[in-house]
Amino acid sequence: MGKIRIGIVGVGLIGITHLKNYADIADAEVVAVCDINEEAARQVAGEFQIKDVYTDFREMLKRTDIDAVDVCLHNNFHAPVTNEALEAGKHVYCEKPIAGTYYDGNSMLETAKACHKMLHIQLNTLYRKETKAAKALIEEGSLGKLYHARSTGFRRRGRPFVDGYGTKFFNRKETAAGGALLDMGVYHIAQMLYLMDLPKVKSVSGKVYQEMDMDAARRAESGFDVEELGLGFIRFEGGVTLDLIEAWSIHMGGFEGSSLVGSKGGIRLPSYSSISQNSGMSFHTTIADMDLDSSVNLDDMELRWSRLKADYDAYRSSQHHWIAALQGRVPLLPTAEIALQTMLISEGVYLSDRLGREVTAEEIITHSASTNVKL
Repeated sequence: MGKIRIGIVGVGLIGITHLKNYADIADAEVVAVCDINEEAARQVAGEFQIKDVYTDFREMLKRTDIDAVDVCLHNNFHAPVTNEALEAGKHVYCEKPIAGTYYDGNSMLETAKACHKMLHIQLNTLYRKETKAAKALIEEGSLGKLYHARSTGFRRRGRPFVDGYGTKFFNRKETAAGGALLDMGVYHIAQMLYLMDLPKVKSVSGKVYQEMDMDAARRAESGFDVEELGLGFIRFEGGVTLDLIEAWSIHMGGFEGSSLVGSKGGIRLPSYSSISQNSGMSFHTTIADMDLDSSVNLDDMELRWSRLKADYDAYRSSQHHWIAALQGRVPLLPTAEIALQTMLISEGVYLSDRLGREVTAEEIITHSASTNVKL
């Protein structure tokens, strides 16, 4: 149960965020960073007091004293770097989404299995207080038989780069593979799949849009060719369904939060105007022939459970969970499997949009191809 020694690949916005999170975990020690931009890598290493800097991740992988590699790159780099790290004998934590396509994501799961290594995908909504509360209500039976869920994500005008946030590489299929669905939607879809106990996708119908005005110069510079709005309807085996709407940018004042409904009750989760802000959680049921709409005191819940439940700190965040799982304290949540099914749904929306009809899971898998960037 000693410290876990980590190497970071990529020191951009996401890499720095991961480094800040590791700094809050006593049993995590980042011993090396790697980036093709050596100046940026050395600057970040100095800021976080990390001794070793690399510009070639393969050189870093040769080290025998690194337990895990954290991949903080754009989507189409995830699979090639992850697979090489797994084959080099490292456990891998990868930023969301799992990859640019289902095909590439599936290769990561297969490689992890073949190499007998752990693969963990950053899905931070799984560790939020409202997710824990919803999971407890579902497992207790308070919702009865689940039959429908809704996944929502909203930004008024929050397209990366063109609206002043992030880099242009988020806006190009060449590096990101997709837009709002792969950037934000992964969080909300994955949250629903986790709460629904990962039902198997049967078919997907969807549509994507890019209709709103944007700064012409930034559009040209970014090569913006991904969606700002994604819509979908998913059928799962067993009859359960999910509808989704994910907006980077839309002329609306907001969306209601994601929700789940069952035969005995329903849950509405916070309405995220960004991934870090919320407006509360509610539980809805009927008691003694009276309809009940109740709020949940998430802060009191978190305080009580942190005092009473063993290893509750292992679910404080995605990275706290990763370190605890590597130490053998808790089983690793199936984040790679959840992220892969999230990708299947997103890619199904894209395929349905292109073909103009509902598509089956088998069709999505058959059409899926690699978008890996050659390294």
